[in-house]
Amino acid sequence: MKRKYNCVELFAGSGGLGTGFANSGFNIISANDVWKAAGETYVANHPNVKYVVKDIAELTGDELLDGTGYKKSDVDVIIGGPPCQGFSTLGKRFIDDPRNKLFKEYVRLVNDIKPKFFVMENVSGILSMEGGKVLENILKSFNDIGYKLEYRLLNAAEYGVPQQRERTIFIGTRTDVKIRYPKKTHTLTNERGLIPALTLWDAIGDLPQSDDEEIKEYTCDPKNDYQKNIRNGATVLVNHKPPTHNQKAINMMKYIPMGKSAWDVEDTMPKEFMPTSGYGNTYARLNANDPGMTITRNFACISSSRCIHPYLNRGLTAREAARIQSYPDNYIFKGSKSDIHLQIGNSVPPILAGKIADTISEMLDESEK
Repeated sequence: MKRKYNCVELFAGSGGLGTGFANSGFNIISANDVWKAAGETYVANHPNVKYVVKDIAELTGDELLDGTGYKKSDVDVIIGGPPCQGFSTLGKRFIDDPRNKLFKEYVRLVNDIKPKFFVMENVSGILSMEGGKVLENILKSFNDIGYKLEYRLLNAAEYGVPQQRERTIFIGTRTDVKIRYPKKTHTLTNERGLIPALTLWDAIGDLPQSDDEEIKEYTCDPKNDYQKNIRNGATVLVNHKPPTHNQKAINMMKYIPMGKSAWDVEDTMPKEFMPTSGYGNTYARLNANDPGMTITRNFACISSSRCIHPYLNRGLTAREAARIQSYPDNYIFKGSKSDIHLQIGNSVPPILAGKIADTISEMLDESEK
């Protein structure tokens, strides 16, 4: 019988990475984030995981594992994505610079627990920050504690997620196993042998549609395997309340065709409905026949990047955004509206996380031979 590998999640948020690893068969021992609302979401969906709400700078490996029945040597992999906003190589030595504190704490806990593997997720831009010096220092920081590592830019749409979302994935190990990454399963460019990338409508086309009413029951059967699987046994819909907009915004949206923005129809839209400022990708309607655009915390705010529903005159609901992120329908988000939006927007898509987890599991098998 295959051994169940153990995992600890740092910067866990609401649990996108952890959900993917759990679905892949990993045992999530414990998780940490300083964010209370995200912790409530995590525990509501993963009740057997010890979730420590605490500043990571004050956290030790022993505290993460205390009361779980596991010790450091039982931890096979650490996963997480330290925020990148503070990364800098200017002035002080990288690892001593206070602006890199959260990354430093991730390295510290990896060094404290010493898992066989770690997975670190970050934005695509981290590869080119400060002319590549940030990347160079990240690699050195892990090399210095005995880990070799690789990095790849993965697009979630190429792994079965209905969303164009590029993220940098670092995989490190202190074993002799050759690091590898999951193979693409879907294509954005009609590559032979791969499945066409899932579209926005593949993801949300079965959800009840309303401009202003929260409908809590399904009104049709799932129309494809993605919708069937993502329902995950749910019988009621939660977090599917439509966002509200003022009348000027509603009037404006009526003039915006699918895949276009207000700026594309400036010549035909009445001037009183036009926004007074913005960029080419703001006040823009999603295309039902393409993968969704990158979900951010602003998926309900039409003045943000492209997020108007393909057919309705509103932004996306939290459940629609969660679907595009590949969270199952029975995943319940806790906290205020802004908390929930940030949790969803900051997540690693669970389906992408699951593909990464499958590959980590294969490498762990290999390391034990």
